Amino acid sequence: MSIYWKLIWAYLKIGIFGFGGGYAMLSLVEKSVVGPGWISETMFTDIVAISQMTPGPIGINSATYIGYVAPGSVNPELHGVLWGLMGSIFATLAVTVPSFFLVLYSAHFIRRHNESGAVKAVFSGLRPVVVGLIASAAIMLMNAANFNPNGISSQMWTNIAICAIAFCLAYFPIKFKKKSIKIHPILIIILAGIAGFVLYY
Repeated sequence: MSIYWKLIWAYLKIGIFGFGGGYAMLSLVEKSVVGPGWISETMFTDIVAISQMTPGPIGINSATYIGYVAPGSVNPELHGVLWGLMGSIFATLAVTVPSFFLVLYSAHFIRRHNESGAVKAVFSGLRPVVVGLIASAAIMLMNAANFNPNGISSQMWTNIAICAIAFCLAYFPIKFKKKSIKIHPILIIILAGIAGFVLYY
């Protein structure tokens, strides 16, 4: 049962110190759950992908999925739907409750002091940190589990090509009949899923 206390403690820390949203807290989540060996690096990247594709914030989604998987992964006796649901509930509550109260108080404080030079200075310092955390999450996900899980070089280069094409479609508008069209991210995810099915099934 100690895995549940560990999950609660880990996600309490993530909920309190995870500034910048889901992507910014991914490196903290990875250190908290992959480091102790609760789940594998491959499973973590799969959970991140599922969390991105399902509705809701990635931080809460990943907490729910990891909370479900971790107990059975650590202790085979805790393998089952009931044990997994308990882990999901504990992890989700632990990551959301601190954030809820912090945001509630912060919103009240910022509304009262939004013209304060000190508050503006704090946010000026936080913005580049958040960008750095999101960049670190992107670099962290550029690993063998994502790009070369089977150790086949041709698959690695194919996956790199898919990543590059997805980035270009998301970032650069397409010129069509004197119009600039931006591809919707949901369509890019669907196309990437189709490409993966065709190439690897």
